[in-house]
Amino acid sequence: MIALRPDNPLIVQSDRTLLLEVAHPSFEQVRDELARFAELVKSPEHIHTFRITPLSLWNASASGVSCADMIETLNRWSKYPVPQNLTQEIEDHGTRYGKLRLVRNGERLALEMEDRGLFWEITNQRALQGLLAEPYADQRGVYLQDGMRGEAKLQLIRLGHPVQDMAGFKPGDPLPFEVSGVLRSSGRPFALRAYQKAAADVFHAGGGPEGGAGVLVLPCGAGKTVIGIGCMARLQTHTLVLTTNATAVRQWKQELLDKSTLTEEQVGLYTGDRKEIRPVTIATYQILTYRKSKDGPFEHFKLFEAANWGLVIYDEVHMLPAPVFRAVAELQAKRRLGLTATLVREDGKEEDVFSLIGPKRVDVPWKMLEKEGFIATAHCLEIRIPLPSDERMAYAVADQRQRFRLASENSLKLAVVDELLAGHPRDSVLIIGQYLDQLRILGKRLKAPVLTGQTPEREREELYRRFRAGELRVLIVSKVANFAIDLPDASVAIQVSGTFGSRQEEAQRLGRILRPKDARNVSYFYSLISRDTTEQEFARNRQLFLTEQGYRYLIESRHTQEHGLLSPPVVWQELLAETGALG
Repeated sequence: MIALRPDNPLIVQSDRTLLLEVAHPSFEQVRDELARFAELVKSPEHIHTFRITPLSLWNASASGVSCADMIETLNRWSKYPVPQNLTQEIEDHGTRYGKLRLVRNGERLALEMEDRGLFWEITNQRALQGLLAEPYADQRGVYLQDGMRGEAKLQLIRLGHPVQDMAGFKPGDPLPFEVSGVLRSSGRPFALRAYQKAAADVFHAGGGPEGGAGVLVLPCGAGKTVIGIGCMARLQTHTLVLTTNATAVRQWKQELLDKSTLTEEQVGLYTGDRKEIRPVTIATYQILTYRKSKDGPFEHFKLFEAANWGLVIYDEVHMLPAPVFRAVAELQAKRRLGLTATLVREDGKEEDVFSLIGPKRVDVPWKMLEKEGFIATAHCLEIRIPLPSDERMAYAVADQRQRFRLASENSLKLAVVDELLAGHPRDSVLIIGQYLDQLRILGKRLKAPVLTGQTPEREREELYRRFRAGELRVLIVSKVANFAIDLPDASVAIQVSGTFGSRQEEAQRLGRILRPKDARNVSYFYSLISRDTTEQEFARNRQLFLTEQGYRYLIESRHTQEHGLLSPPVVWQELLAETGALG
């Protein structure tokens, strides 16, 4: 029995959760060691919670972390004896990765294994019928049917057997280029930051058989596009980039031309109005999933075979549409890079991402980059506002969905927006909302442009340009700004309405203001919520997400006074004074 060590910072529990004390002198070292094989669940002020799952253990094994290393880490830092059932789980699941190896045997692909019991289990699975061909004579392997590399890996992980893919990749057509040492847009020196270079190195893995397939998880503002460019430069091959919308497509092209030696003629856009196939081609998930009828074919899947791609990049891989998974399964001979701020998927297909894109190779915490100054320190303030009496009457008799909209469009939010803008006279401000009528009212009131999904691309790009250049201080945007929008100068975000309790949306909206700022390097994220309504109930989910990520979250409750005026904003004024905004 291991003796109690109360001075240690870790509590290991039999339900696979790990509790780590933030104030302990060895916190950062222990955090980094745990992150190799456990998922960070939440990271508020005092205790960080990790969870060990089969997927986290498989990701660890794929990164070369042994079960013995994992157990030794827990034993070394735990206050109490590590539960026996947890060490057994680690040895059981952690050793599964590598038992099944996908290899190239001559001209064919095969699954190889040392365990004959595993051979019999695999070859008798109904889910694998039609995917496997004839077995090896010694029963230590089985050939795959042609074209079943991805589907076999997918079915096997669902059976609890992750596959170590050692079959290698086709090189793709060559594309020599370099990362620029100078930004073309400004002439300033440019180089990948240390963590960006390290992420690209981990993905490439020295060009070995397991390098070139995996997911890199970094917070918004950390420069995932730059890391993608670094990975492309390592591989020097024709590349297909898939991202979330047409604006992101154009921004990928801008970044490539600004930060690499690629030329305009080498980078093509494949969107609704342009179908360019070039050595680097950038497309949207939407164009790939387009079909004329519900049961019709996906007409643009031919893009995957339109060139000899050596690398496919999946930007915001947590948004990868389910139909594209089918195409991904057919692309297993090509190198694949997933980029995301979160691996949490609304459809729960994290294991599919592991199988078809690759294991998680890098996961950099938000707070670590904030501490090093690579992203801004964000202060979050929820302002709870009463509904005016006439709107409260309408709210009382409305159905549940209509109640949420009425609360979201609370007319007193307009006065609070005025206050916040007056308190940030020199900052670039994004006002973000869900309902277009509300945003248009704000646009008219503030004489500020409103950007929605219907805004033409050319006008949208011009608004982004003016905002980045400082010609626009306030830009009002709908949920179109949730993903892959480069607004590096935004230091204040005012969320006037949101999509129920979406944690994913909250992460993306916060990410709009996380890019590094001036010497103070501080940003402000305000959420305006109607007090004592369904909007406040849904806001709790978003609040929980931000506090779990380690962000300080304050709440100011405003009240109606004489003549419908709101009480003074005490908490807000204290926040501005504390962070130097009033200086």
